[in-house]
Amino acid sequence: MSDELLSLRNQIDAVDDQVLLLLNQRARLAQTIGHLKNGIVYKPEREAQVVRRMQTDNPGPLPAESISVLYKEIMSACRALEEPLTIAYLGPQGTFSEAAAVKHFGHATQGMACASIDDVFRAVERGEAHYGIAPVENSTEGAVNRTLDLLLSSPLKICGEVMLRVRQCLMRVRGGGEGMDGIEVIYSHAQSLGQCHEWLSQNLRGVKTIEATSNGEAARLAAENPDAAAIAGEIAAERYGLYIVAHDIEDEANNTTRFLVLGREQTAPSGRDKTSLVLSAHNRPGALLELLAPLASHNIGLSKLESRPARNGAWEYVFYVDIDGHNDQPNIQSALSEVEQHCSFLKILGAYPVAV
Repeated sequence: MSDELLSLRNQIDAVDDQVLLLLNQRARLAQTIGHLKNGIVYKPEREAQVVRRMQTDNPGPLPAESISVLYKEIMSACRALEEPLTIAYLGPQGTFSEAAAVKHFGHATQGMACASIDDVFRAVERGEAHYGIAPVENSTEGAVNRTLDLLLSSPLKICGEVMLRVRQCLMRVRGGGEGMDGIEVIYSHAQSLGQCHEWLSQNLRGVKTIEATSNGEAARLAAENPDAAAIAGEIAAERYGLYIVAHDIEDEANNTTRFLVLGREQTAPSGRDKTSLVLSAHNRPGALLELLAPLASHNIGLSKLESRPARNGAWEYVFYVDIDGHNDQPNIQSALSEVEQHCSFLKILGAYPVAV
């Protein structure tokens, strides 16, 4: 070993010693705050502010995404010193929903795999889980309608969002064949099959596809059948002992799924927020324009507008709207007061930090 290499390794060791001391100093401060509050409480706005500040002050060479991952894990470990959060997600283990939960809350949590999106909502509503993760839209396949329908009736609040780059992989059990040879059936969630349609047509034309309730369930089924494969994320391959035959098989290179973080309490402003609401327009010409006009007049950005059939009659619709800013802001409060005068129904689903 050269003297230069030895010197560099010794410097790394010295830095690691400092990092360890500072991490534990931070953990003790977090514990003190937790004791003052009778338990460390997850504060979405505070954690978003910490991550953003560290990304802004980051001199490099670590990229902003790495800074986000590191600090979320640090905060996750500090929270767990008191009591790990329980996070409900669409199971079984190995789903993209689980990956989204880990990305947002870190690894120092207790995961609760649920059989359906309905069960995710119910687990949080009953207090069996502190928070839930539910997919709401995909950049390729569009809205997840079940999540939208449940938001309409649930008392839960949206308190965060997660943007997860979806990397689809083809995987199978070891010993079932080399590569794609001998694959007779492919399991996956309906949205994942849609996201990989062109790739399947080019590489596995004619192979039977079967929809599973989730990608994790698809991986579990493939693990039981040597002639089967699954389309899922890397986390599913790890959970079920599968090997990955092909990486990144999604048709759209920037395929992204947006997940919502669901909780029972309101979230305070973080400085860069989004407010989600659902409303219903009166059934008359120009009604939707009347609803949106106050947003424009108060200089409020509109980032999403999604319609869904209402349940109270044929050809009636509700509109899901995302606007820039927190509903505690005076201009948003004024705009929503004007909107309410022109709608038959309005519900604020939550105000929360923009994904970091």
